[in-house]
Amino acid sequence: MNTKRTNIRSLILDMDGVLWRGTEQIGILKNIFKEIDELGIAVILATNNSTRTPEQYLDRLNEYGVALEPWQILTSSQVASSYLSDLYPGGGPVFVIGEEGLVTALSENGFFHQSEGALAVVAGMDRTITYEKLSQACLLIRSGARFIGTNSDRTFPTPSGLVPGAGSLLAALETATDSHPHIVGKPESDIFHEALKRLDCSPEQSLVVGDRLETDIAGGQKLGCPTALVLSGVTNPAQASQWMPQPEYIFNDLKSLVEWLSAHGQSR
Repeated sequence: MNTKRTNIRSLILDMDGVLWRGTEQIGILKNIFKEIDELGIAVILATNNSTRTPEQYLDRLNEYGVALEPWQILTSSQVASSYLSDLYPGGGPVFVIGEEGLVTALSENGFFHQSEGALAVVAGMDRTITYEKLSQACLLIRSGARFIGTNSDRTFPTPSGLVPGAGSLLAALETATDSHPHIVGKPESDIFHEALKRLDCSPEQSLVVGDRLETDIAGGQKLGCPTALVLSGVTNPAQASQWMPQPEYIFNDLKSLVEWLSAHGQSR
């Protein structure tokens, strides 16, 4: 672990595997976020999970005693909706493979689920996926509809283990259409650019924290942010040691990271 003193003004935190596993919080989040606030470090929670709304995340955090503002929650669904809105400012019909979080985010910019005249196929995690839905998406993409993916995570963590994630559904559509989607989630840059815009920070001042090397760490490194891997999620020490280039920091969990920041002069 690199032990140099840093000038971190903000944290871009993943959620699953960093803040909680399933329904169990990792550490006492109320105390951890209190210490972050006392250090004067701004926070955004950025997740590839497209199934939940920001309000649902805020409610969950409240259950743990953590009070954040809506702008501090950033989901891949919101980024997908924003990306589409730049292309089609007036909104319009899109074919959605996804759940409540994606449908809600798209509706906020005037987009609605409809196959006829669909401007784009927008695909994320969908636990009610059917062959019929995949077939319709395939036909639309082959007919010229834009192909947008919330994230490329191949797996999704559950209490029973890893199950197919959004990336698995995208892979099926890629194979069937010979087309590659525009991905807005980690490790691609769209979600990080939006996080930095909200934080009003430069990449060099924003520490990206996550438990996945191929999304959180790779994305932060691509953008020029310092990165911190936590071993409280899907990545083990052996996997971490093989990743190149190495993240600047490796900690057991978020609590250890915040304690380190406090001890190394991170203050108001």
